[in-house]
Amino acid sequence: MRRNNIQLHAIAIKRIEELMFMFNENLDGVLLAYDVEILGVLAKILTGIHPYFGVKLKSKLLLFNPKPEMLLEGQVVKLSQQAIHVIVLGFSAAVIIEEDIPKDFRYKIKSGKGYYVSRLHKQHKIKVDTIIRFAVKSFDEEILHISGSLLSSNTGSVSWLHTNSGDRSLDDR
Repeated sequence: MRRNNIQLHAIAIKRIEELMFMFNENLDGVLLAYDVEILGVLAKILTGIHPYFGVKLKSKLLLFNPKPEMLLEGQVVKLSQQAIHVIVLGFSAAVIIEEDIPKDFRYKIKSGKGYYVSRLHKQHKIKVDTIIRFAVKSFDEEILHISGSLLSSNTGSVSWLHTNSGDRSLDDR
């Protein structure tokens, strides 16, 4: 009986793991993590749906489903004059195109490396490896791609935002 219980748990875990890092309409998000508790040791064969069986379980799920205007943080992996490319949670790509970068930011190149710097706040810089906070514009569920914006005053380099959180002149964007 113990062996069957272990197999049942392994089968349930395998099925849940198949759902990870893919958008699932039933869950309305991307499954990032889970914690499963099987409530019974008996499985019920589902008639007419061979070879499936039903198992009662309780699960806590961590889902990712960014909505417009939601704030996310990610690491800058590539910069150009036309866009800032970001990785969110290590698996989802985001891009912030030129029209969604504040007008006071200028793209510059120093020692062969590009970066953005604010003309209003000279210490506010965005370069490769910078962690930035941005607003979600849209989320493509099929390819897990995010379009973002840095136009609101509570977006930009996270370290700069933390240092200057009391600065009210950020509303100039």
